[in-house]
This record gives sequence, C-alpha cells and structure tokens, in this order.
Amino acid sequence: NSDRDIHLPFSPLPHLLQFHSCRVTVDVIEEMRVFRSQGGCVAIRTLSPSSSINRYSHAHGSAPGPAASDDATCGTPTWIGKGLTCVCFKRKGTYERICINLTPQQASRYAICSRHYFENFQEERLRRLKHRMKVYFDASRPDHQEALRALWAATYPDQELHGLISDQWKEMGWQGKDPSTDFRGAGFISLENLLFFAKTFSTSFQRLLRKQGGKRAAWEYPFAVAGVNITFMLMQMLDLEATKPRTFVRSVFLQMLSDNEWAFDLLYCVAFVVMDKQWLERNATYMEFNDVLKSTRAQLERELLMDDVLQIEEMPSYSLLS
Repeated sequence: NSDRDIHLPFSPLPHLLQFHSCRVTVDVIEEMRVFRSQGGCVAIRTLSPSSSINRYSHAHGSAPGPAASDDATCGTPTWIGKGLTCVCFKRKGTYERICINLTPQQASRYAICSRHYFENFQEERLRRLKHRMKVYFDASRPDHQEALRALWAATYPDQELHGLISDQWKEMGWQGKDPSTDFRGAGFISLENLLFFAKTFSTSFQRLLRKQGGKRAAWEYPFAVAGVNITFMLMQMLDLEATKPRTFVRSVFLQMLSDNEWAFDLLYCVAFVVMDKQWLERNATYMEFNDVLKSTRAQLERELLMDDVLQIEEMPSYSLLS
C-alpha cells in the first residue's frame, strides 16, 4: 500500500457507498484494474499527462468519461463478483485514497450495484457509438465542414487550404477534389477517426500519409480512402448494429468500451498501422488492398481475443503507434 492510503475497518462514508440505490460514480481515469489478487482490494491509476486519451481530450475540450461527483469508486466489469473484501475511493484533485473494508454482505451488494452500474454505463456508451456510426457526412453542415478543415490543419499545419473543394485534397489520398464523395457507407465517423489519428498519434499518421519506411509499391494505396475503408471494416468486424452480441470479438470490445469511450477510435489507429505493416510485408500493390484489409481484420481479431488483452492499449500491435 502507498503511505497515502488510509484503511478503515468500516464505512464512515455512507454517502459514497449508497448500496441501496446503486449509486456508484466513476472518475476520469485511464485504467481501472484489480492490482491485488489477495484480499480483493481495488485501486486506480489516475490519468497521466502523456496519455493518448488525455491528449485527445484536451485537444477537443472534452473528457472520455463521466465525472458525476467529487468522489469516485473504481473498477471494471472484469473484477465484479470476484470476492472483494475492500474498495478504495479517491477524491478528485488529491492523491489520498480511502480504503474501506467490506463485510461479506456489503461486498455482495456492492458487486450487484457495480454490475448494474457498468451494464448501464456500457449500454450508454454503445448507444453513443452507434449514433456516431449512423451520422452521414453532410457537406452542407457547418460542423462537418469544420471537421474537414480541422483534418487539413492537422495534416498540413503549414499549408493553407484553398477550399473544401480543391485539388489539394488529392495530396491526402482522396479520389477527387471533393472529399465528401468518398465517405460513402462509413459516414462522418470515418472523418472523426482520421482526425483522431492525426491529433493523437501524429508521428504515425504522418509516416503513413507520406509512405515513409519500407519498400513501397509504385501504385500505393490512397491514404485517406484507405482510412475510410478501415472504419467500415471495423464496423463490420465488431457487428455493433446487432441487437445482441453474436461474436466473442464484439463482447470483448464492449468490455473495452466500458473502460474507455474512445476504444473504437484507438482500435482504428491500431488497425491503420497493422494494415500498413502487412502491406509492406506482402509487398502489396493497390489491387491487393482488399486482401490486405482481410488479413488486417484477422490480426485484430486474434489480438482482441488474447487472454491478457483487456484494453486496446494492451494489444501487441498498439506498440506500433507513436
């Protein structure tokens, strides 16, 4: 235990626990995991300044999760029901954690309340992600126009954009001078994914955009259009429109989404670097793009189903990002 941890044999904070009403709040954190297998005590690691999620959230002026109160209890669906004997609370803005020992009855009720909370939490995040996937790109909407301008600024910070319809867009890998014609079935979320990639992992984004590294084909894949196809591939792989999970991959992803609202965007970034890596390994050309995309999907599915992968950042291929 840290010397900042205070252990109490009973709960002096009924307003925090409130088992009867199942009010369990969650701080803005990067990961919430069990770190002590003996005794079942739960602790947290607060969001670090270098976190990819933190960088994106600050860039967009938003946070990746709810912060409903000044106090937080931490944990994920992965530890619920594992015989907790104590639970830790952390007050935001301080380093002090209050660790409360639980009676068997309290532990049981806490597990039930936590499971109920996280099921609702997961459903809400899935609902928001589904909503994002249903938004078509609309060139007449000011916010969609602004997103395109933001993508250009993040991609070419020293180059002025002459217009939303311009031959300049071909430099990024759009098929014509009007990028709005390339979104097709992937919709507005494919633009959001590209923007997330550009702002969160700018080094990898620029490397792939400029086709740096490795032996490149004379007929390379168009960067931006490839990104739209990756979004569409992930939507199919995760099968999120289904009423109930039909694959293990979807079930695993939903657990990750419970922990991290930006799980889909992070998975997109991983998928892009995996696709490029496989492209180089196969010495592929443009006509083989669909085959490379299929092998990329297979690689992602294998990594998501690994026993020790509980979040996107733990996927082996996540290390390719920079």
